[in-house]
Amino acid sequence: MTRTREPLTRARVLAAAMAVADADGVPALTMRRLAGDLGVEAMSLYHHVRGKDALLDGLVEAVVAEIEAAAGEAGGAAPGDDWRAVLRRRFLAARSVVVRHPWAPGLVSSRATVPPSVYAYFEQVLATMVEGGLGYALAHKALHAFGSMALGFTQELFSPPTAGGSTDVDLSEAQLAAMADALPHLGAMVASELHAADGDVLGWCDSQAEFEFTLDLLLDGLEAQRVRRAG
Repeated sequence: MTRTREPLTRARVLAAAMAVADADGVPALTMRRLAGDLGVEAMSLYHHVRGKDALLDGLVEAVVAEIEAAAGEAGGAAPGDDWRAVLRRRFLAARSVVVRHPWAPGLVSSRATVPPSVYAYFEQVLATMVEGGLGYALAHKALHAFGSMALGFTQELFSPPTAGGSTDVDLSEAQLAAMADALPHLGAMVASELHAADGDVLGWCDSQAEFEFTLDLLLDGLEAQRVRRAG
C-alpha cells in the first residue's frame, strides 16, 4: 500500500518554522533547514512563503494567532469584573504564549510591517477600555502606556539574549563594592535585588513578577484617571 505524503501547506510551513525557532532560535531558521525538516525541496517553500522575510512575517502572524486564541480562552468579563480584570487576563494569556516562544518579542519588534491580525487584536483591547468607561482620549494614552505589554512582553532598555544581547550579571564582591562607592543607589539596588534568572526564558531577573507589577501599576493608575475624569 502506497503511503500518501501530507500535502505542503502554508500552515505546515509556519508550524515547522515555529518548531525550529523554539528549538534553536530564529537565527537557525533558514529555508534550507526548513525544507529539510519538512522533507521537501527548498524551492517548494516558495509556493507558500515568498522568501525569508515573508517567512518571518508569517511567523509573527502565527504568534499573534496563538495570542488571540489564548486571550479568547482566558474569557471575557465575568460577573463583577471591571475592565482591568478583563485586560489583566488577556495580557497574562498573551504572556503565556511568548514564554513558550521566547524568540517572539525580538522578532515582533524587528518587523517593518504590522500584520492585520495585530490591529484586530488591539481593536478588542480598545473595546474593553471604552466599554469600561475610559473614553477614547484616555484609552489612546493607555495603549501608548501599555505598549508591547498587550502582546505579553516588555521592550527592555538593553537587548535580552533572545535578541542577541546578554542579561548576565556576574559581579565580584570587589566590583559590587566599587559600584556601591561610585553609584550608591544603583549599588544598593543591585545588592538587595540581584537574583539568578535561571528558568526565566525572557531573561530579565524575575520578569514575570516585574511584568505583573508594571501591568497592575498601569491598570490601577488608569482607573484612577478614569474616576477623576468622570468626577
